Amino acid sequence: MRPPTMSDESRERRPKGELTGKQRRFLRAAAHHLDPLVRVGHEGVTPEVADAVFETLERHELVKVKLLETSPIERDEAGPRLAEACGAHLVGGVGRVIILYRRHRSAPQVALPAR
Repeated sequence: MRPPTMSDESRERRPKGELTGKQRRFLRAAAHHLDPLVRVGHEGVTPEVADAVFETLERHELVKVKLLETSPIERDEAGPRLAEACGAHLVGGVGRVIILYRRHRSAPQVALPAR
């Protein structure tokens, strides 16, 4: 749950610039060993799920989101919706897993390859 002091205006709605193919490939490889930290269940992508993904991106930069079998939404629809709601890049997805990336504002942990 997001802190009550955070307003929607403070969220970065759009990432700066697009990722190159080389950067996406690098991030997919880096996410390979990660476990999904957020799960989308039978209610689909709700504001609470978007808040959970937003908070997780604040801590981890690179996040996997798992769509459970009971989820009414498919990966191709959920990925762009979550990316836009969280101000993140949609890196990719396989099966029922979505990979999102958002660079940390003050202390980036993931060093992307040059464009």
